[in-house]
Amino acid sequence: MTKQPGSAIVVGGGSGIGRAAVLALAAAGRRVWAVGRDRARLDKVREEAAAPGEVVVRAFDATDAAAMDRLIDEADPDLLVLSAGARARLALIHEQTWESFSAPWNTDLKIAFQVGQTALRRPLRPGSLVIIVSSGAGLLGSPLSGGYAGAKRMQMFLASYLQRSADAAKLGIRFLALVPKQVVAETELGATVASAYGALGGITPEKFMERFGTPLTANDLARTIVDIAGGEIARDGNIVGVSGKGIEPL
Repeated sequence: MTKQPGSAIVVGGGSGIGRAAVLALAAAGRRVWAVGRDRARLDKVREEAAAPGEVVVRAFDATDAAAMDRLIDEADPDLLVLSAGARARLALIHEQTWESFSAPWNTDLKIAFQVGQTALRRPLRPGSLVIIVSSGAGLLGSPLSGGYAGAKRMQMFLASYLQRSADAAKLGIRFLALVPKQVVAETELGATVASAYGALGGITPEKFMERFGTPLTANDLARTIVDIAGGEIARDGNIVGVSGKGIEPL
């Protein structure tokens, strides 16, 4: 049975997977609050959105827990999509600083931690869903990304930890880590990563991306988010992998 659309907050809604999720959720009939630091990008996404959905933009740093809490109170969502993150410095470990190495922990993971706590403490309504967009780097590592792989792995653990607390309190809230298992094609970040890892391996970015077989795009992931939120797929478990071939529990 397909769940009827409600309201959603998408953190990181100005680009990449977040942008695609905003547009897909709005097209599916949800009122969507798109959060990001770049107001111009968010405004562009709002202009692109098609009826019947409605997009509201909020430009602020999502690591600001008080600002996020105020937005959650305002929007009263039954879906939270956490797709924001620091742009990892692409360099080998000896070229990293502690600040560059730890940035994904202080951004990507911090947002998921804080929002997850708010979802439990507020709490969100029964039947609500929090999707944490993680990365396949958390499964196999990413030697050019500093602490990124560790932060993304911890997001997967965090989804399970949050679920344990939700179940103990009988809140009826679901937490899910969505794990793209390959570099996401047709995005700025994907192009940057393919170029860096291609150079590391002595091949072109195109050859690097060919290693994944069927491409995985931001739009593919956005459709997956819409289908999960609608109860059409991935009804069980807290960690779901996605590749160009489809989804699988992890």
